[in-house]
Amino acid sequence: MVALIMGLKGSGKTKHMIELVNAAVDSEPGAVVLIEKGQKLTYDIHHGARLVNASDYDILGYDMLRGLIAGLHAGNYDISHVFIDSLYKVAGVENTRETETFCEWLDAFGQANNIDFTITISADQATASEKLRRYF
Repeated sequence: MVALIMGLKGSGKTKHMIELVNAAVDSEPGAVVLIEKGQKLTYDIHHGARLVNASDYDILGYDMLRGLIAGLHAGNYDISHVFIDSLYKVAGVENTRETETFCEWLDAFGQANNIDFTITISADQATASEKLRRYF
C-alpha cells in the first residue's frame, strides 16, 4: 500500500508524518524506516524507527531511490513500513510522470514484500494527477 500526503509548504505534512512514524513503531510488527533529506527529524521520531539520511547516498533520481529501498529490504526482510519525507527533495525529481511510475513501483514492491509506504510531497494537492490521487 502507498499513502500519499500532499500539501503546500507549512501545511503540517511533516508533523503528521512524525505522528504516523511514532504510532507505527508502537503498533507495527516489523521495522519502521524513515527516509529524509538531512537529519532534521532525528529528535522527533521514536528511537525504534530507523532514520535514513538520503543525503548520505547522493541520490540522483528515482532509479537510485528504488535501489536504496530495495537494498534496505535486502538487508532487513522485517521492514513493514517505509516513510519518505519530501519525496521531491529526496529523489531530486519533480516530474509528474516519473513520480507516478515510482509510486506504481512502490505499490507493486510493497505488495510483493508486505511493506507499506507513506510519502509526503510538497505541492498543492489540487494539482495532483489522477494516477497520484489514487494514493490519497
